[in-house]
Amino acid sequence: MKSIRIGAGLGFYGDHWEPVVASIERGEVQCIASDHLAELTLAILQKDRQRDPGLGYARDVVPMLLRLWPLMQARGVRFVCNAGGLNPMGAAQAVRAALAAKGWHPRIAVVSGDDVLPQLQDPARPDAALAHLFTGEPVAAVRERLVFGNAYLGAAPIVRALGLGADIVITGRVADAALFLGPIAHGLGWDLNATDAAGLARLAQGLTVGHLLECSGQGSGGNFGSQGAWKDIPDLAHIGFPIAEVWEDGTALITKAPGTGGRVNYDTVRQQLLYEVHNPHAYHSPDVVLDMGGIHLHDEGHDRVRLTGARGTAPGDRLKVVAGFSDGFKAEVTWGFAWPDAWDKAQAAIATIRTQLAERRVPHDELYVEYPGLNSAHGPLAPLPPPEQLNAMNELWTRLVLRTQVKAAADGFGRLFPWIGLSGPAYTCGFTGLHNTGELLGIWPTLIPRAEVEPGVKVELIGGKA
Repeated sequence: MKSIRIGAGLGFYGDHWEPVVASIERGEVQCIASDHLAELTLAILQKDRQRDPGLGYARDVVPMLLRLWPLMQARGVRFVCNAGGLNPMGAAQAVRAALAAKGWHPRIAVVSGDDVLPQLQDPARPDAALAHLFTGEPVAAVRERLVFGNAYLGAAPIVRALGLGADIVITGRVADAALFLGPIAHGLGWDLNATDAAGLARLAQGLTVGHLLECSGQGSGGNFGSQGAWKDIPDLAHIGFPIAEVWEDGTALITKAPGTGGRVNYDTVRQQLLYEVHNPHAYHSPDVVLDMGGIHLHDEGHDRVRLTGARGTAPGDRLKVVAGFSDGFKAEVTWGFAWPDAWDKAQAAIATIRTQLAERRVPHDELYVEYPGLNSAHGPLAPLPPPEQLNAMNELWTRLVLRTQVKAAADGFGRLFPWIGLSGPAYTCGFTGLHNTGELLGIWPTLIPRAEVEPGVKVELIGGKA
């Protein structure tokens, strides 16, 4: 039975690509799929684009492909990524120029059409049609402040790009798992428009594979949270990213390149399976709705887990959109207070800052306070110890964040602090911050009819030699 081997690339913008080298050199992969876009990454790329309209893409794609392309070319490995972000053509042109300077000329396909900002900004569209996905708030609250809006595309344009002979496919906002489902469907001849139970089950299996691989090392023992068991994950310094071999019937084997660190077993795979899943019986994607209820993971040992049993139903008629809007500014300051009376000193200093904000009538929406090392990771889920224990601590770090719609208020926040160095409660280690940390971008998730998006999706082939 025919199969395809696909390896995980990056799991986020800034991830490490040396494990991908091992997958190419020793993992016998035919394709690498690389996910550069966490849900907030488009906000980061928007700030880049504000500084330089030629940016807006994940810039790590250039040095990564300079490292990987000669290895890929020698083995016939293809590469799919969503590093195009808000500017997929700009990313492709940057990659093409960098590789051409080395004398390399791969065929690069660009997938665009996920940009739906004009539709979101259209005042003729009813507000309720673009309501916030979780709160139901009408889009009118942010419409005039929207700066980007991108629909999550599915696997179809990737299949088209690979069908055109692309060596490298660069997309904008494509759903994470679709980056993997596209090469799998192309390589095995699956019908993305299948409506029969067997066809939908195959797509569900492919989507599951994508979900298991989309987070790079997290699918092979990285970030493993099982109590105590994480200590048994070997050699994370040389972790191998997960690899999947998928057969025509959808059966898949999750593994990694030989001689690499990390671990692929029942526990590491099932942890990733449930990662970021709200309803395991209805995991929505643009290509299929996955029901995980029948999934069976069989640990075959030696970093091999067999995946079967995923079921699927047809996707809906709407696509998820992630939009960003200007949401004011923030400034932050962190400083530490030492024993004795560390907690009481911190509270006195915070009260002083609140007094200054009130007396100076500094406009702000919120002054957020947290204590790194105590509750900054889990917030109210991590209740603080009683004051007597806090006062006995060797040191207590305190972080204050001002959120405001007025840039001048954020710019001036740091000036409230220096005098406290000699005129406030005794502290230690000085201040960090004391400056405006930049404009805030809020995220607006919503849904849009797929019929308004998919006809505008384009696949363009650039590069290569005649």
